[in-house]
Amino acid sequence: MDTPERRIYLDHAATTPTDPRVVEAMLPSFTEHWGNPSSIYFEAREARKGLDAARRAVAEVLGARPTEVVFTSGGTESDHLALRGAAYGARRRGNQIITTAFEHHAVLHTAERLEQEGLRVTYLPVSRDGFVDLDALERALDDETTLVSVMYANNEVGSIQPITEIVRLVKERDPRILVHTDAVQAAGYLDLNVDRLGVDLLSLAGHKIFGPKGVGVLYVRTRTPFVAQQLGGSQEKNRRAGTENVAGAAGMATALCLAEEERAARSAHASRLRDRLLAELPERIPGAHVTGPTDLDRRLPNSVSLCFERVEGESVLLQLDLKGISASSGSACTTASLEPSHVLLAMGIPHDLARGSLRLTLGKDNTMADVDRALEVIPDAVARLRALAPQPARAR
Repeated sequence: MDTPERRIYLDHAATTPTDPRVVEAMLPSFTEHWGNPSSIYFEAREARKGLDAARRAVAEVLGARPTEVVFTSGGTESDHLALRGAAYGARRRGNQIITTAFEHHAVLHTAERLEQEGLRVTYLPVSRDGFVDLDALERALDDETTLVSVMYANNEVGSIQPITEIVRLVKERDPRILVHTDAVQAAGYLDLNVDRLGVDLLSLAGHKIFGPKGVGVLYVRTRTPFVAQQLGGSQEKNRRAGTENVAGAAGMATALCLAEEERAARSAHASRLRDRLLAELPERIPGAHVTGPTDLDRRLPNSVSLCFERVEGESVLLQLDLKGISASSGSACTTASLEPSHVLLAMGIPHDLARGSLRLTLGKDNTMADVDRALEVIPDAVARLRALAPQPARAR
């Protein structure tokens, strides 16, 4: 089997390796400051110092107050908590939530559950290149709207939504309408300052930015109507019960600070690799279609997504894995599904073409040599699969 000595990891939108600097920052919480930060004795106070320091560090990156930072178990919980907490917090005023048809399932499934509980949810359409229809948003807003949730950058096709414009449109209609953005994929590449964005709630996940799994952040602007969903204690200022994950918070804060400090360099590096893949893969593979924004300034610097005619994306992934390349055909949370990506279908990509999707997401440790290898292996894999596929019968 032809396996290179070094595997090439091109699935950073799914997860990232933990930065050694992050691991180092977490170690004291396991070995020295291991107390329960909700208690009052020495060991607890030492743990509380670490938790408070992590909260301040996250707040500084976001341009927020430390009291507005809620530590969670990850991006999924942050999205779930944002929608449910805000929807029920503002329910006396109205019962409509607006989101888009191509959000992460953490948002979509939560919205579906809220519908079952009696709330009204409007799903906005998106364009062929993956952008929210702002005219549709304006038409959807009404006197019952309490929350609008639009992801900052899409996890599958990398489209960057005009969040500040969305917030302006919503707040002009009614300043009381809350705006949430899932910024899980945006962290490390885009501005996260909550005042410049104007959002009321913002979700992050540690493991997408070279931090640990099992920890995330939900920013909740002061005076946002909010109802806790996880009960049993007064932690996180009564917004999320449960003994705090001090080591995770330290890792999250360190990863986020590093991502912000190195944002310009990481973006420039990823863009160079991305641009070459987007330019050369369609040239080398007949029937390859780039999905997502063609305006690369409106696309995440590390995001490459394509669909191939006459192949199954999962088969391509297996071929790449055998050659030492890790990639994805869409969201990591739906890999076991046999259905095409809901994101691509929402963008109007035909069902058969969407089944041949490939997502490559780059990271700070990828090199141009990795791109060279991908440009060699991917066209060969697609050609092999097409050669094995049954040919349509010729007309007599």
